[in-house]
Amino acid sequence: MLHHVELWVPDLPRATESWQWLLAALGYTPYQEWSDGRSWRSGRTYVVLEQSPALTADRHDRCRPGLNHLAFHVDGRARLDELVGEAAAYGWTLLFPDRHPHAGGDEHYAAYLEDRDGFEVELVASTPQDLPPAT
Repeated sequence: MLHHVELWVPDLPRATESWQWLLAALGYTPYQEWSDGRSWRSGRTYVVLEQSPALTADRHDRCRPGLNHLAFHVDGRARLDELVGEAAAYGWTLLFPDRHPHAGGDEHYAAYLEDRDGFEVELVASTPQDLPPAT
């Protein structure tokens, strides 16, 4: 089981605006807050945003070695469509709009969003039978 993911962001308030909305919409709740960071938790897993003074760039590049994107389950197609409709108001841009919602293939209903700092998320429409049993 994944413990946590930590994303170093160049502008914490800007990143918080985008990620707070998205993570809350996906069922995550605020977990920790300190001067240079925030985190949100779902079950035993949490996502951290931190503006570290050790940053060496001012934008994430998902095409370089390292993290390409985070993928999240979304409860069905209708909910995914709602999130896509709201995303721009929180700084997210729909990637591959000409192929949306099947940019990942004909059988894959998903949205690919990028925030203002270059981080990508994939929202995958899932049904209960798609999800592993809770432990």
